[in-house]
Amino acid sequence: MKVIENIVNFSTNEKTFVTIGTFDGVHFGHQKIIEKLVLEAKKAKRKSVLLTFFPHPRMVLQKEASIALINTIDERANLLEKTGLDYLVIHPFSKDFSRMTALEFVRDFLVNQLNISKLIIGYDHHFGKNREGNIVQLTEYSHLYDFTVEEIPAQDIDDVSVSSTKIRRALATGNLNTANSYLGYHFMLIGRVVNGKKLGGKIGYPTANIDIKESYKLIPKTGVYVVKSTLENSVVFGMMNIGNRPTVNGNHQTIEVHFFDFNQDLYHQKLTIELLYFLRDEKKFETVDLLIIQLKKDEKIARDYIESTPLF
Repeated sequence: MKVIENIVNFSTNEKTFVTIGTFDGVHFGHQKIIEKLVLEAKKAKRKSVLLTFFPHPRMVLQKEASIALINTIDERANLLEKTGLDYLVIHPFSKDFSRMTALEFVRDFLVNQLNISKLIIGYDHHFGKNREGNIVQLTEYSHLYDFTVEEIPAQDIDDVSVSSTKIRRALATGNLNTANSYLGYHFMLIGRVVNGKKLGGKIGYPTANIDIKESYKLIPKTGVYVVKSTLENSVVFGMMNIGNRPTVNGNHQTIEVHFFDFNQDLYHQKLTIELLYFLRDEKKFETVDLLIIQLKKDEKIARDYIESTPLF
């Protein structure tokens, strides 16, 4: 898959099959559309193109109503890499772009830039200035500019019964099983290990403090999670705390991971943490000794979970 930053940098003499959307999460519903696109493009000997936008439109048009995204743009690209797409085009979303009419979008972007032969879109897709473009207009423009349009039926989308909104809600409430089942992969956090106060090491549970630079990345419900990562080319498991560390009078949210059976320096390394299971809510303990007792219980439950659960 070739990644193109900005649609003006895309050029091909070959006809393309295209789909459009933000695709936050690249969940089962998205995968159904992409699989159809890739399969039909191969059958017709065309190139498959996914056109997406960054920042997310709501981040530009509704700044007061901030949105937390399931994926960073890099995560999204990595997930889409696995789908068999030929091209991922990431176009900058701006207020100027949002004023483009439906006709201008079809003519200038789909026809002139992407050399479209067929457009495959999800049910009830809207686009262009004030979201004026719809399947009726697309069909009219397709006759004018000689391409075809296929809309995924509502029934097919409903059968999957997945949406990015449902996944965000599940993560916000600690319903990790639901979120991961909808995604088809483990929800992940990617960040660099930074210096902390080293309190974990003093109580027998040294932690890696994860700093996530993308402020728009969704951070799930505070609490303790069973996690896994790949360190030194090996899969390792552990438990992660998201929260304010109330027992030691913490005053800001941190993300700290303790890896089982691993004791090497991880400072400044970039780690991908996959969240497997929600263990418990964050809790303030009266003493550090009581916290240690709880951490040992958490570790026992986490290790039992890892040993007894098939992990995809």
